Amino acid sequence: MEVLIISKQELLINEEIRDKEVRLVGAEGEQLGIMSIQDAMRIATEKNLDLVKIAPQATPPVCRIMDYGKHKFEQAKREKEARKNQKVIELKEIRLSLNIDTHDFETKLKNAIKFLNAGNKLKVSIRFRGREMAHPEIGTEMMKRFAADIEEYGNIERIPKMEGRSMIMYVNSKQAVTKSGK
Repeated sequence: MEVLIISKQELLINEEIRDKEVRLVGAEGEQLGIMSIQDAMRIATEKNLDLVKIAPQATPPVCRIMDYGKHKFEQAKREKEARKNQKVIELKEIRLSLNIDTHDFETKLKNAIKFLNAGNKLKVSIRFRGREMAHPEIGTEMMKRFAADIEEYGNIERIPKMEGRSMIMYVNSKQAVTKSGK
């Protein structure tokens, strides 16, 4: 089995470049023209900078004179900043039952509100056991009551729907919606 590499993160620098001719771009972005690799290396070493192959697919390949260490540092800094601004939304699950007590329902509701305020997505499910399968309307009523109690904290993404022996409803956080600017 052959594996094709679409993009290689590492760029070729200095002696790693094996091409005979390259199109050279200067440190400030100015075009220096097409020249042999030896001339390009000489110009780079005179300026105490690295010769970096930035476009290997071009004919001839494009090389740029730059401080490769500084370039790698700035690239890592940009990636770290992008990761810091990224919010991972988790899927939290609340399980209800048909014969749940009032206090238990309120506790589950309180936890659901806590999850939604944290910006997470919520999956609310009711598992039907035995003869409970004959009364899905009771489960629908409980889901409607739950949805009404959390409507100021989240939006119903998917209405309650039977899937096998479970009724499932998905709720999105209003916090996540306002943060993303929708």
